[in-house]
Amino acid sequence: MPNNIPALLGGKPIFENRVYIVRPVLPEFTELAGGIQEILNSRMVTKGRNLEAFEAAVREHLGVRHAIGVSSCTSGLMLTYKCLGLSGDVVVPSFTFMATVSALTWCGLRPVYADIDRGTTNLDPASAEAAITPQTTAIVAVHNFGNPADIQGLKQVADRHGLKLIFDAAHGFGALYKGVPVGGQGDAQIFSLSPTKLLIAGEGGLVATNDDDLAEKIRIGREYGNDGSYDSVFPGLNARLAEFNALMGTYSLKNLEKAAQNRNHTVDIYTEELGCLPGIDFQQVDTQDRNSYKDFSITVDELAFGLDRNELAQALNAENIDTRKYYEPPVHRQSAYRHFYQNQALPNTEWLSQNSLSLPIWSEMSPETAFGICEAIRRTYEHRGDIRQKLSPS
Repeated sequence: MPNNIPALLGGKPIFENRVYIVRPVLPEFTELAGGIQEILNSRMVTKGRNLEAFEAAVREHLGVRHAIGVSSCTSGLMLTYKCLGLSGDVVVPSFTFMATVSALTWCGLRPVYADIDRGTTNLDPASAEAAITPQTTAIVAVHNFGNPADIQGLKQVADRHGLKLIFDAAHGFGALYKGVPVGGQGDAQIFSLSPTKLLIAGEGGLVATNDDDLAEKIRIGREYGNDGSYDSVFPGLNARLAEFNALMGTYSLKNLEKAAQNRNHTVDIYTEELGCLPGIDFQQVDTQDRNSYKDFSITVDELAFGLDRNELAQALNAENIDTRKYYEPPVHRQSAYRHFYQNQALPNTEWLSQNSLSLPIWSEMSPETAFGICEAIRRTYEHRGDIRQKLSPS
């Protein structure tokens, strides 16, 4: 049988072993052993020297006055929304991970969905402005997949209407906006440190801000709202970042730039190899910015490619290639949040949720793996007619 026959049609899979969507880069035990022993010897497993060192290193990296370690990006979002005193409506994209919106609703806020730019996949400033109501107190944007949002455009909208501007920067470590790390722009940016990210602490998050008052409130808020007097000055959370996670984060931060560069090199392979295929397109990144590529997502135009996104995903699955359909369903169609949807026009959100497909990418992916994934997509395209016939209901 010819080597170019797709596995879905009986050929040999491109990969013998499963190629997963992510593969976290973690330290060897010996690299952390001394630090772990110090934690155990100190009996300080939270709020210790590792957290202080990690926060200081992140402050320097991001160029911000405050970097506050928290238990997760979600808890960081919740505390930020709460401590900024938001009320009423908040403009937010629906093409995002659910936590962006779940944190809003936990704080008693009403998400008002705005559309994204189809090319960048980020919140569109014009759509955000059109979604503002008399009750709006903030705009929440996302650096989607690690692509810096239109910070300047969104800031202009927020300033015109006297709104807070917050960034869900879960994908943000490794991203550059006009040559500098995302983090210091807007009122606050909230990062994730979970295993799918470039900077990994196991679990955890960080709130970055230049607002002294907000930073102090978040530090109190992550301690149940206890300011040290054992009197809760406001209802807070147990949102502390443990010492072990801070130790891992410090190690990972040292390798962040290498991780971002390696991912961008992998994307160069993807775009060079796949750019000639009809119907395959890529996220648009401003020439002054750098995408962290926490995820690498393509779009699949069914008419031009000959297969839709779901059919391509099935063909790649047969080749032992893992993929994800981010974000399907978008937040405004999810059970917990659809009642907030007021039939706003979200054509780009709807289109991308049906046509976007995330391919494997990680910080130590070999060029051979990227080339193999591209070859699998090419031979899927070359046999698109037979694959569609095989996948069609009988």
